[in-house]
Amino acid sequence: MDRDELYGIGDVARRTGLSVSAVRYYADAGVVTPAATTGAGHRLYDVSAIARLELVRTLRELDAGLEEIKRVLAGEATLRELATTHMALLAQQEARLRTRRAVLSVILRQDSTAEQVTLMHRLVGMSDDERDRLIDEFWTEVTTGWDAPERMVEWWRAARPVLPDHPSAAQLEAWIALAELLSDGEVRQAVRRELHEVCTTGAGPMMSSSPMLDAFAEAEPIGQAAMDAAREQVPPDSPRAREIADRWIGWLSGLLSTVDGPAIPDLREFRLQTADHMLAGAEWEATPPNPESPYDRYMELVTAVNGTALDRFPFVWLADALRASALPQS
Repeated sequence: MDRDELYGIGDVARRTGLSVSAVRYYADAGVVTPAATTGAGHRLYDVSAIARLELVRTLRELDAGLEEIKRVLAGEATLRELATTHMALLAQQEARLRTRRAVLSVILRQDSTAEQVTLMHRLVGMSDDERDRLIDEFWTEVTTGWDAPERMVEWWRAARPVLPDHPSAAQLEAWIALAELLSDGEVRQAVRRELHEVCTTGAGPMMSSSPMLDAFAEAEPIGQAAMDAAREQVPPDSPRAREIADRWIGWLSGLLSTVDGPAIPDLREFRLQTADHMLAGAEWEATPPNPESPYDRYMELVTAVNGTALDRFPFVWLADALRASALPQS
């Protein structure tokens, strides 16, 4: 286009993809005024005005308001500032859409009542503080009225859902299910009974005692070293794996000595037996959550809300490392 040439409104409409009425509207609104007017009152636009109209069309398609566009064209706001504002608005819209999708998905699966729909909408709209308060109220009720081990209570409370700033529909659905679970008085009592039984019967008192929990805390660095090595695919017969196996046997021997008396000698048979126990642990870990356990359901939903699976202990890798360490060193 010739920079000095003036174009009639029909030609401008064709070049910009706007309707003639839209071009007139933007002129009357003071967004993009014509460069000149003929004696007969016809509007004429130069190249600069046409370029501004093309920008207006683009910004309008991005849902920018006229006042925002005027500020950009007048140099009072930059396109970057406008884009930042609209990105924030789009994020809010996306969050609302995810929320609606989650609620609708649950409605379709459960044939929910109007009251349940209202509750679900309130649940997904909770603030972080409200979600934390719901979790705290749940664990307060579950652990009140019996001598729950303080260290275990801290661990239970720490395993809580953290809904991300931009959750997926699946995470919102999991939060709806979890919040409903937490709000159910019968579920709270069932979790209370389950954890009370775990901590007070059989090996529960010993396993939840402070000395035992201290021992488990001592094993955490060794377990982390094993997880790191397994993730990095360190060969189980390597010097690094041998060092981890030695540390694990040293820790386990010390632990068993506090339970059964004298320390167990670090013999080949002990390492092979420990390796067998590791494989049994792998089978246990692969067992699906108990559908009859409300606590298992709680942890399953917390994991789904957080969108990250808990780090799995490398039972098989450590078993292989223990077996390799039981062989005579060359």
